[in-house]
Amino acid sequence: MKIGIIGSGNIGTALVHHLTKIGHEVKIANSRGPETLKDVAAETGATAVTAEEAAAAENLVIITIPEKAIPELPIDVLSASKAIIVDTGNYYPTRDGELKEIVAGQTDSAWVASVIGHPVIKAFNNIYAASLAEKGLPAGSPNRIAISVAGDDESQKQVVMQLIDSIGFDAIDCGSLSESWKQEPGTPAYCHDLDKEALKAALEQADHSKRAEYRAAADEQLRAFM
Repeated sequence: MKIGIIGSGNIGTALVHHLTKIGHEVKIANSRGPETLKDVAAETGATAVTAEEAAAAENLVIITIPEKAIPELPIDVLSASKAIIVDTGNYYPTRDGELKEIVAGQTDSAWVASVIGHPVIKAFNNIYAASLAEKGLPAGSPNRIAISVAGDDESQKQVVMQLIDSIGFDAIDCGSLSESWKQEPGTPAYCHDLDKEALKAALEQADHSKRAEYRAAADEQLRAFM
């Protein structure tokens, strides 16, 4: 596939290594410009481009940036895209400020979709970046880490789940985008390196009435780290 990745942090960098390794044509962008991505381009064979060029990728666009930066994306390009758009982001009030729509109940990725004017698939947000980079295993391996995927378009969701399998992880269907809160920060499914069955159980254990509590606990951990 022809894939654009917007964001060169730990998740974006891990994905560009995986995806180029298995033969996808990848363009990567960040907010600082293509000249700052020469090293990762040289290491992987990806092409360093502007955010506008990455957003125009033909088959798949992966957005992996903090929520506070979403409004700065090339919205006109993304809203008109015919590609599958994947959002890997998580809302942390300490980092991103108050986003009233999310506080009022909208899921993180539903908010992203509303800002960019395009449906999204939620994936790669609930795995440690180091685990994504280093812990992929062949299909059928014991203790293979699973990643949950949420979205409203079943065919697009299947493409993303197949992609996850191809880079060394099991994929679990979390349901519609409105159910993606089950894999947001602080939930039982968030960043625990769970296998397929354990992740299914964790998603089922999530309690919607505790969503604000989950977020607050995760945000407190980030605040302590920062």
